[in-house]
Amino acid sequence: MIEQFLFSATITGPICLMLLLGVVLKRISLIDESFIDTASKLVFQVTLPALLFLSIVQSEHHFDQSLPFILYGLAANLLFFVFTLYTTKWYFKNHPDQGVIIQGSFRANTAIIALAYIANAYGDQGVAIAALYVAATTVLYNILAVIALSPKSSDSSQQAYRIIGKTITKNPLIIAIFAGFLCYAFAIPVPNMLLNAGQYFADMTLPLALLCTGGSLNLHSLKQEQVSTWFASGYKLILSPLFITFGGVLLGFRGIELGILFFMTAAPTAAASYVMARAMGGNPTLAANIIALTTVASLLTCTIGIVLLSNLRLM
Repeated sequence: MIEQFLFSATITGPICLMLLLGVVLKRISLIDESFIDTASKLVFQVTLPALLFLSIVQSEHHFDQSLPFILYGLAANLLFFVFTLYTTKWYFKNHPDQGVIIQGSFRANTAIIALAYIANAYGDQGVAIAALYVAATTVLYNILAVIALSPKSSDSSQQAYRIIGKTITKNPLIIAIFAGFLCYAFAIPVPNMLLNAGQYFADMTLPLALLCTGGSLNLHSLKQEQVSTWFASGYKLILSPLFITFGGVLLGFRGIELGILFFMTAAPTAAASYVMARAMGGNPTLAANIIALTTVASLLTCTIGIVLLSNLRLM
């Protein structure tokens, strides 16, 4: 058990320290909201796409072998969304923030926190395999978020779908991932100069993203909407990884694929859920609360999950 705990600490420990450093740097005013906003855009539009692209083109993994794993991930996430949708509407009858609660319960931070866990656990090979999962679930999450947050009026719903269609087709992560797979599939050579320059950007991604995530945390707001916040956080950090990871075990997934399934579903609620809630007239305070609580609590729940899966020799 001690060995498994030490192994889990090597995965979650660095993320915890980087988040804490972000909090400290924000508190002593070494970074501020302007820096966080600019750096977050840099990560999303430049460094993270570079990381995902390079992970794919430099990988020696046969991605066609991962198709059943990706299809299962999509199906399991869709089923969990349906479960969350109906149980939330049953528990919070006529609640004005049903959509925000539902989105916070299923939408995982796959591109930052989950990738950081996977990079620590499996290195570049894990990131390359996870890239396809990120691309597929990014599209799925955006569609499901629209379903959860859309008002019942047809005009508002049509406008929401137009907005989400644009964000999917112009998403830098999806573009970089598909560009990487094209280069990989057709053996398109990438000049070493571009690979080396891109690696500089890629190496910046996770440290900068985690600093920004830590600097963005605001735990003081958790005094508001406590029941909704804890409900969504419980679904996100406990029910989602249990449901999807256990389903993966039953279907025979083991090792790196099962580990990726766990990390992708045990990650906290995505920061994009705040942006989406605000853009579609939801409760941004509740969305921010769910993000903050799941980000902090996921360090504990992920550690426990890693210990259990390692002890059972499943990952």
